[in-house]
Amino acid sequence: MDINKLITEAFEAQKNSYSPYSDCKVGAAILCEDGSIFKGCNIENSSFSVTNCAERTALFSAVANGYSNFEAIAVVGSKEGNNDYFYPCGVCLQALSEFCSDGFLVIVAKSNNDYKSYKLSELLPYSFGRENVL
Repeated sequence: MDINKLITEAFEAQKNSYSPYSDCKVGAAILCEDGSIFKGCNIENSSFSVTNCAERTALFSAVANGYSNFEAIAVVGSKEGNNDYFYPCGVCLQALSEFCSDGFLVIVAKSNNDYKSYKLSELLPYSFGRENVL
């Protein structure tokens, strides 16, 4: 897996962020097992509950195109005055857990050289899955 390529794709996706309310621009790129990459950005709405995060935009785009096996996601973000890493929210982690194994890699990056990576299970140790429903 080329982590730098995935991070670069996330930065490309960030350019399309629609964030007139928070001015928090987030991009994500999800890597499928076959090497395909799907990008997503955050899309805000004046009715805040309708807003969609970059991670879910990328995930849903991949699923809508017939993909369901994933290896990693890179997440980048920016907001004036905040130069920290941008982590997926709980909703995004739960959405990822529907399709991804505990070993799925979540990469948060400030740049191609400044990033951290985690297993999904580290960020969401107690996900709600199929076994809880069936």
